[in-house]
Amino acid sequence: MAVTSIAQRNIEIARKGYAAFNEADLETVMNLLADDVVWHSLGDSPLAGEFKGKQQVMELFMRIGQLSEGTYKGDIHDILANDQHTVVMGTSTGTRKGKTLVSKFTDVIHPDSEGRVKEFWRFVDNQTEADEWAKA
Repeated sequence: MAVTSIAQRNIEIARKGYAAFNEADLETVMNLLADDVVWHSLGDSPLAGEFKGKQQVMELFMRIGQLSEGTYKGDIHDILANDQHTVVMGTSTGTRKGKTLVSKFTDVIHPDSEGRVKEFWRFVDNQTEADEWAKA
């Protein structure tokens, strides 16, 4: 029987979550979140703020889907993890009112003891551009 480290488990959970989000499988995504998750989205737009609990995070995801007409996706470039943190680096794309946003991101995830997302932070390479896209 293979032994999987906690870090490897965290990487696998992150891959599963991003794949589910890209497929609009929000049920799977929600199952990967702790009930008391805190989701931090930086910036000054309808997508910015601190979202507490699964319900608020689900509302954020629905807003992202509505604003991008279902086109918003995240492409993972790399994932680094240890027992306490998972860092995902990638590129997100989405089209809103004919304007396509391409943004590099770094996500910092703090999992709970079962690997579910307890706290999430997203950082993007050009926050002003991302905000303008979301406000258009």
